[in-house]
Amino acid sequence: HPNEAAIVNVRCKRSEDRYIQVSISDTGQGIAPDQLDHLFEAFYTTKVDGIGMGLSICRSIVEAHGGRIWATNNHPRGASFTFTLSSFEETAID
Repeated sequence: HPNEAAIVNVRCKRSEDRYIQVSISDTGQGIAPDQLDHLFEAFYTTKVDGIGMGLSICRSIVEAHGGRIWATNNHPRGASFTFTLSSFEETAID
C-alpha cells in the first residue's frame, strides 16, 4: 500500500503479574512467517547491508532486566514487537 500513510502505535500496560508490557505495532507489510523464529538470533538479517545485531542486542537488554521480547504479525497487515520488563515501586530510605 505505497500511497497510504504509515501508522505506528505504541502501547504500554501493567499486567497483574507486576510486569510492564510495551508493544510497538505498524501497518506495514509484516514479517515473513519463516523469519519470525529467527529475528532475534545474532547475525540473522533480512537486509542486504544489515549485520543482524540490532534485535539480538534488544533481546539481551530486555532479558538482562528480567523480561522477554517477541514479534507477531497483525491482521490484516503489519507487525508488532512486544517486550516485558519487571516493574517495581521505589521505596524511600530514611
